[in-house]
Amino acid sequence: MEKKIGVYICSGCDIDKSIDPEGLEKVAKNEYKVPICKTHPFLCSQEGLQLIKDDQKNEGVNCFVIAACSKRHHQTDFDMGADTIVIRVPLREQVAWILEPRDAEGNVNEDTQMAGEDYVRMYTSTVRLTSVPEPYIQEKTDKSIAVIGGGVAGMTAAVQAAKAGYDVNLIEKSDQLGGFALSLKSIIPSEPPFENLMPNNISELVAEAEGMGNITVHKSSTVASIAGEPGAFQVKLENATGSEFAAGAVVMASGATPYDASKLTHLGIENDNVISSIEFEEMAKNGAIVRKDGQPAKSVVFVQCAGSRDENHLPYCSNTCCMTSLMQAAYVRELDSDAKAYIVYRDMRTPGQYEAFYRKQQDDPGIFLTKGNVVGVNEAADKTVNVDVDESLLGDQIQIQADLVVLAVGQVPSTLDEGSILNLQYRQGLDMPELKHGYPDSHFICFPYETRRTGIYAAGTVRQPMDENFAVRDATGAAMKAIQSAVMTEMGQRVHPRSGDLTFMSPDLSRCTDCKRCTEECPFGAIDENEKGTPLPNPARCRSCGTCMGACPERVISFADYSVSILSEMIKNIEVPDEDDEKPRIVAFICENDAMPALEQLAMERKKISPYIRFIPLRCLGGNNLVFVSDALSVGIDGMMYLGCKYGDDYQCHFIKGSELCAERLGKVQETIGRLSLESERIQQFEISMNDAPILPKLIDDFMEELEDYGPNPFKGM
Repeated sequence: MEKKIGVYICSGCDIDKSIDPEGLEKVAKNEYKVPICKTHPFLCSQEGLQLIKDDQKNEGVNCFVIAACSKRHHQTDFDMGADTIVIRVPLREQVAWILEPRDAEGNVNEDTQMAGEDYVRMYTSTVRLTSVPEPYIQEKTDKSIAVIGGGVAGMTAAVQAAKAGYDVNLIEKSDQLGGFALSLKSIIPSEPPFENLMPNNISELVAEAEGMGNITVHKSSTVASIAGEPGAFQVKLENATGSEFAAGAVVMASGATPYDASKLTHLGIENDNVISSIEFEEMAKNGAIVRKDGQPAKSVVFVQCAGSRDENHLPYCSNTCCMTSLMQAAYVRELDSDAKAYIVYRDMRTPGQYEAFYRKQQDDPGIFLTKGNVVGVNEAADKTVNVDVDESLLGDQIQIQADLVVLAVGQVPSTLDEGSILNLQYRQGLDMPELKHGYPDSHFICFPYETRRTGIYAAGTVRQPMDENFAVRDATGAAMKAIQSAVMTEMGQRVHPRSGDLTFMSPDLSRCTDCKRCTEECPFGAIDENEKGTPLPNPARCRSCGTCMGACPERVISFADYSVSILSEMIKNIEVPDEDDEKPRIVAFICENDAMPALEQLAMERKKISPYIRFIPLRCLGGNNLVFVSDALSVGIDGMMYLGCKYGDDYQCHFIKGSELCAERLGKVQETIGRLSLESERIQQFEISMNDAPILPKLIDDFMEELEDYGPNPFKGM
């Protein structure tokens, strides 16, 4: 592509109240020999856009540097077509709105003008290294959906995808569909007024799934292997026929299993009349609630959090136990109006409309609820059970005598209880990486169904503890995301979090040293290896985060519009004043997912920051390559800030471990520059979430103040 560059500067949105556009034009024309450079008061207006399109048509401009607002705004307006390069310069958010405006006489502030000119330099310089992104089109794709698990979540996902017009392969390990729901007597209310139990309608869902022509049901089947990538998964089953088929995306809805109640010896499970909530459900379904000796149970105590929220068993809340016990207490009253039910809870958790059902049971004179800790469950000589409760609502220890005690047990994801569900043929292992306690890892805040394996979505109780009603909603969402993945993959586009993105990793394997850093550090298992250990990219698995680019010591991995060379060029094109000018220069690499929105929120509020900082966006801090540090120091940059997502146990990184990997790499760099007698604190990383805009000015000021103590970069001017 023969490139012809046009630089277009917007003076609207108060940009001209802080910056002299003519000065920016001079930089573009004189320093970068840009043939076409124009200023318009509102580039996003119909007139402004027509100005740009006229140059495209009449002058042959195919590379557009738009110096205006952030690329988060007017994305479609400034789309100049598939065969063009558009580079956005965020003058408004990173200069005009956060630095000092013109004075009362209309004179521009020198530092503000220098910042504006630097951003024109930084972004214009990248044009020659930027290529037009091209979609990744696979030779053969498939848009069918594979659903693993024939319970409520799996059948719902299959039915919803089928209703949307997609073929589905539904895989169930047992000889019948239905899953855990087959064992339920009733289900929790899901319709107004949310006060009454509903009949178990699992048979209707089974009939619907088995009756749809575009759903192929594979019973008595498990997954032997899944190979390939989104749009072209190859699924092999372990069953009587050895079935194989292609799939565009996968929904894992393999469910959960009840926690093993036999481990709850501290709650008396070894006694005859202490049973689990699973055993009680079966008893109620059979129509009679009785003790082991067959006598009717006239008093039943339900013990909440039996193993859940307990570091010795399940450290998490299993989410369903409170509603299950309320439902089962209703069974007690329904089957015998003279029987009494007692619920001992630590906290009663009934979200949303479930509160109405809780209130109704609370108003039943035969159901008693008390907060407290069960400290003893002991069987008497007559086989009744005494339940000792501390810290009750009355403040004293109380004892409840019961014919039957029911322990409300929690959920364990099938990934822990049943071994590998997916049997992925990935370099990084057979299964999806876990977040905690066997549940799949994902960015749970923004992408609830997403996993760390692109094109594979988790739904229902294998994703997190939930009941049947929530599983229906969960599975519907996962099915829609699976369809989106299959369709966008066929179009050669990214799905999330960079939806619609067309950039894919492009490694120069001729220079690869087979160090395996990229294959090990990729959060999404996008890179396998051949028998010699050379990386084998699976482009459709990639999410364009650039972690592999940051990991590669040889810098052989790049993207069409994002590379080590492009980012280094931005650093090298910052104008660094002489030491005597006492105008330090700071480069801040800023994550585009959390820290950048925080900065833009700061700009909207017109809060001011130091004019000596220059922001360079990273898709993820995981894309930080250590060459950036040497490049920055060599051109005289005095300090470097890395602003990215929170990491650790409560991470918020859209790309899982990007911030954490960046911290590991910077730790090594700080050791090295320390040995060169250069202060390691010149390079620091900060955790910034989207709502941290208020702390940014002080954070930057504190960093600047610390730099003043160190003085200028000793490499400045060398």
